[in-house]
Amino acid sequence: MKRILIFLAAPLLAAAQTMSIEEYKPKSTLVVPEHIVTKAKYPFIDVHNHQGRLDRAKVQQLVKDMDRINMRIMVNLSGGYGERLKETVRAMKAEYPNRFAVFANIDFNGIDEPGYADRAAAQLEQDIKNGAQGLKIFKNFGMDLKDSHGKRVPVDDPRFDKVFEVCAKYKIPVLIHTAEPKPLFEPMTKENERWLELKLYPRRARPPELYPRWEELMAEQHRLFARHPKTIFINAHLGWLGGNLAELGKLLDRLPNVYTEVGAVVEELGRQPRTARAWFIQYQDRVLFGKDTWRPDEYKTYFRTFETADEYFDHDRPHHGLWKMYGLDLPDEVLRKFYYKNALKIIPGLSTEDFPADARASAKR
Repeated sequence: MKRILIFLAAPLLAAAQTMSIEEYKPKSTLVVPEHIVTKAKYPFIDVHNHQGRLDRAKVQQLVKDMDRINMRIMVNLSGGYGERLKETVRAMKAEYPNRFAVFANIDFNGIDEPGYADRAAAQLEQDIKNGAQGLKIFKNFGMDLKDSHGKRVPVDDPRFDKVFEVCAKYKIPVLIHTAEPKPLFEPMTKENERWLELKLYPRRARPPELYPRWEELMAEQHRLFARHPKTIFINAHLGWLGGNLAELGKLLDRLPNVYTEVGAVVEELGRQPRTARAWFIQYQDRVLFGKDTWRPDEYKTYFRTFETADEYFDHDRPHHGLWKMYGLDLPDEVLRKFYYKNALKIIPGLSTEDFPADARASAKR
């Protein structure tokens, strides 16, 4: 009988052994308390979102979805410039003037032409007059953007100094995305903790023959921050230092004009709950809520991470890291700053309508 069972089991074992790591998705047998949070404890501002072309029906649906999760204001970072910026502001604010903010983007056309720096700065100034409440710089800046000679444009290129001076003049923040997670710049070896992401999405790799080193990009970004102390910068994605919060803290200590946000890096925080909780308490005045992708059902992972003390739960991007999450259980005052008070402080013109009473004291005028 034993030999028969072994014979029958052999094909099943052989099939299991041919399964690839990409297919392996174990289901935890751990039984611990769960708190699924589908609506944020406090109304919140998402400072890192992207929306394309919008019509009235799409804006109305956006507001319904925002209400469902308690998002009071969405910041659309993909406003463009010129006529597109005007159109985006009009589409998002015509019916709901207090529910959206729109950030402009830089026009890189003619970057080597005489007068480009003045022209780019003048365009941003006009965009601000047309309703832009901030500036968003995408990740092509520093990595892929090249001049007419094929030379890479560094993050701290002086041609954009006048643009950042305009931001300081009008007191609008710059949300900047520089580089990518450090493991994507490193060899795809068995020691690389994002090996699975590189296997599934090989175009995300940043090999040295095509891109500058991660450390070089970070150094350029930090020099930019230091050169413009009167400009407020929001360093996107925790500045890719979510796995080294001590270093991120040093950056914030050194540069008081720099803030950060958590878009697309919540899994970095959830694997180090005690360290991350202490960090959030220490830097509670410098970190903002952001998500990056507009998938309303994924916000519950963020709420659960920041509001509960839950243990060993999944995050929404398993290829970002093969680990489980733990809640930070942030204090209420830290949550309020993170969810809305810090954004109200640094983004001009946001409405305090439907926020708690303490929001009015935080709002930037």
